[in-house]
Amino acid sequence: MDHFYVFSFKKRRRYFTLSLILLLAAGFFIFQSSILGSNASDDVALTRGSVEEPNIALTFNISWGEEKVHDILDALAKEEVQATFFLSGEWAERHPIIVEEITEGGHEIGILGYRYKSYVEQDLEEVRRDLFLAQEAFEKLGFEDINLLRTPSGRFNEEILDLAESMGFEVVHWNINPNDWKNPGTENIVNVVMNDTTNGDIILLHASDRVKQTAAALETILPGLKGKGLNFVPISELISQAHADIELVE
Repeated sequence: MDHFYVFSFKKRRRYFTLSLILLLAAGFFIFQSSILGSNASDDVALTRGSVEEPNIALTFNISWGEEKVHDILDALAKEEVQATFFLSGEWAERHPIIVEEITEGGHEIGILGYRYKSYVEQDLEEVRRDLFLAQEAFEKLGFEDINLLRTPSGRFNEEILDLAESMGFEVVHWNINPNDWKNPGTENIVNVVMNDTTNGDIILLHASDRVKQTAAALETILPGLKGKGLNFVPISELISQAHADIELVE
């Protein structure tokens, strides 16, 4: 297999030339992969911010219920932490007062579709219709410029990413997930977040009524992550930072 060694100068000139071309192409690919999402492939979703900055984003999904969100908002207010809430349009229509409370707390709003149904289980026109309905729902509530989108169940493919981009959305995923919706125990939620979170991470939590332990976990998580020197920022701030990591999530 010696003839595959790129830096073997004993080979004929044509192999050296080919190797040099391949090396330059690889370097260009690596450079392109490291630049901002606005300059990279459209078929990407934000999964993490810059690893060079001690900023992290705390995100919450809400698609049903109206009770647990208040305890979570109280915990965030106590520690003066800004988060990003991804809300389904259908839920927002039913709970406009809570949406207002979220924004009054200084938190950012993103769209979680209209109906909470996986996009990969629908045809593309159904997904388009769902996104239009979500936009209309938030526009009626006074939000006309929301461009952050988290797909229901966090599932998507290249066609969905293309559609979202064409409609002006930035698809936001995550890379820290303690599965708090399964109620695995307050200590377990705390341990996953505290042990795994570092620069640029996007944490997925929930504020629907299914979660029973998330608010209590935040009492430890919020001051704990601050104690590690990490700063909580909205998703939009992570996106604006240079060298944000973006990738297609299968």
